Amino acid sequence: MNKKEKLVVLIGPTAVGKTKLSIELAKRFNGEIISGDSMQIYKGMDIGTAKIKPTEMEGIPHHLIDIKNPDEPFSVAEFQELVRLKITEISQRGKLPMIVGGTGLYIQSVIYDYQFSEAPSDDRFRIMLEKRADEEGNEKLHQELMEIDPESARKIHPNNVRRVIRALEVYHCTGKTVSDYQEIQQPELMYETAIIGLTMERDKLYERINYRVDLMVRDGLLPEVEKLYLQGLKDCQSIQAIGYKEIYEYFHARVTLEEAVTQLKQNSRRYAKRQLTWFRNKMNVDWFDMTDAAGLEGFEKKLDEISTHIEGKLQLKSNT
Repeated sequence: MNKKEKLVVLIGPTAVGKTKLSIELAKRFNGEIISGDSMQIYKGMDIGTAKIKPTEMEGIPHHLIDIKNPDEPFSVAEFQELVRLKITEISQRGKLPMIVGGTGLYIQSVIYDYQFSEAPSDDRFRIMLEKRADEEGNEKLHQELMEIDPESARKIHPNNVRRVIRALEVYHCTGKTVSDYQEIQQPELMYETAIIGLTMERDKLYERINYRVDLMVRDGLLPEVEKLYLQGLKDCQSIQAIGYKEIYEYFHARVTLEEAVTQLKQNSRRYAKRQLTWFRNKMNVDWFDMTDAAGLEGFEKKLDEISTHIEGKLQLKSNT
């Protein structure tokens, strides 16, 4: 049996401190970072996605950032394929691959061996749905999926017709939703994996999220979103991202700027809560509390603690 490649996965809610910690861990373990954020793939969407700046990378290679134009769709399946190739490529260079990000479903699809393709298919049913999508529109099929499998429908954009149809096809053939189908599988970890989760006392995390949004506005979020808006981008997967859809409402003159920013903060806080719930329910994570890691001493202590954990989990030696 082939020896599994080693992999570090660093996850946690928005604004918890993943970026800074990931750079220090990459230095210690000779790592390269793969972005696990489903929106940082888009060019020109830097501020709203809290994309790491080149000056912050400190020489650590970063992958899967700025690989798509904002009008292009991006699927879990595509992410899975690209990241698995990157993991092998980085490992073959003698480096440690590290996935860093907050999009749980995307990361889960990479590290676990889910066999979605094993679900039965029905060519005639699929062709009939494709014809209906052309005649009745994507939204109609997406609404039908929402009725039978709301969990999958929330994850799949209405314009991602192929995935909507596949989810309906799985239900048609098996009587089970894609979500049910995932639950009954016993997925195996594809890699020798250390899954590190960062958490923080809720009030402090929410304070950091609010502050981050204020910084985004100060650093040019409005001109960034306006540029996309003036390009005529609207029914795109990218524009559904938190930080963009709220400011779009302002440019549509449906809300004031103050209301848009308030909504952005609220949606970011809710998203952080959903992220934590998702990670706790869906993945076997080793959690580390970052509440007291704000100062240099606290951060160094937490960095040492997490480094020791990775050394033990993956049988690695750090550079310190």
